[in-house]
Amino acid sequence: MNMPSSLPIVRLKPKANARAIRHGFPWVYDNELVTDRRTKGLAPGALAVLEDENRHAMGVVATNPNSRIFCRMLDRDPEAVIDQAWFAEKFARALAMRSRLYATPFYRLIHAEADGLPGVVVDRFGDTAVVQPNAAWSEVLLAPMIAALVEVTGVANVIKNASGRARSLEGLEDDSAVLVGAAPDAPVHVVMNGATYMADLTGGQKTGLFYDQRPNHGFAASLCKDAKVLDVFSHVGGFSLAGLAGGASQALAVDGSAPALALAEAGAAAAGFGDKFATRKGDAFEVLTALGEEGAKFDVVICDPPAFAPSKPALEKGLRAYERVARLAAPLVSDGGYLGLCSCSHAADVARFRGASLRGIGRAGRQAQLIHTGFAGPDHPLMPQLAESGYLKSLFFRL
Repeated sequence: MNMPSSLPIVRLKPKANARAIRHGFPWVYDNELVTDRRTKGLAPGALAVLEDENRHAMGVVATNPNSRIFCRMLDRDPEAVIDQAWFAEKFARALAMRSRLYATPFYRLIHAEADGLPGVVVDRFGDTAVVQPNAAWSEVLLAPMIAALVEVTGVANVIKNASGRARSLEGLEDDSAVLVGAAPDAPVHVVMNGATYMADLTGGQKTGLFYDQRPNHGFAASLCKDAKVLDVFSHVGGFSLAGLAGGASQALAVDGSAPALALAEAGAAAAGFGDKFATRKGDAFEVLTALGEEGAKFDVVICDPPAFAPSKPALEKGLRAYERVARLAAPLVSDGGYLGLCSCSHAADVARFRGASLRGIGRAGRQAQLIHTGFAGPDHPLMPQLAESGYLKSLFFRL
């Protein structure tokens, strides 16, 4: 491990916003640095000391010349040594909060920048942790990071999930692997809000389950007693299984993935709801259109699509897609029923997403009361200086 004195220096340009970084913003973009031959020659993931224009040290950063985000702040102490003990302190701090919040060890343990590990996601499933090292530095320092994870949490198995858009932006390969122990030979049962979910930790989306929607599943369940529920973009049955746990009379899950729907069916059966649960495979927009043509009506309709606006250039197109979801879903809601609309696009803030949703509801000829706005659970903390860490929005309307 490099001693701090031997770390290379990267320096901010005079017009770079040093104040934002001092106030907690964790990133330095490539156009904010003095880029000489040495800076450009840094290996992806190399550590450096960041200095302001006056050569005052600001902290230890991870660098990646291949990324628009050239530097990610790791430690405000320019003398910090990024080793296993450093990682262990981060994991212990994160674990202390989750242990207070959750009775069982099923949660997001590390939420990237907000938990002090930029670009790193760790989801815990009992004695198995799934790690997404989405930044070059975490790939370089994977060995001490995983050793610290096992040391602090005592997990027996660690799976590396190396897929997704974030890694490609960092120039990283897709090389998923089992790093410690073994991968589960069957889906893991995860109980949330009284429902049982089946998490496929190796073949499923992301890390296998979306813990971020837990509080929104719970709110939706409170609307579902004796209700007929439609869950669109359902994945493994997030809202539909929560609705059944909340007393729904029947639930229909719609998704384009047959494996995800099979996991949803298994979850419904495991919780004793199999006879009230049905699935429909297909493109969500096509199924919503077909249900409208069939004259179908539901007491609760919830749509939880993928990120239609994953970046600012995609924002306008994404907002039109969210509007279309609302326009197609609103006619399916019975009078006095409830419509839940979700967005996991950080580029679409809650005001823009709400506007798009209301335009769609209005174009469908419906009137709405907004009764609840939900966000990600507390195991997905928000870094106030970084809007991207607060990506999830859930709007619940009465129509």
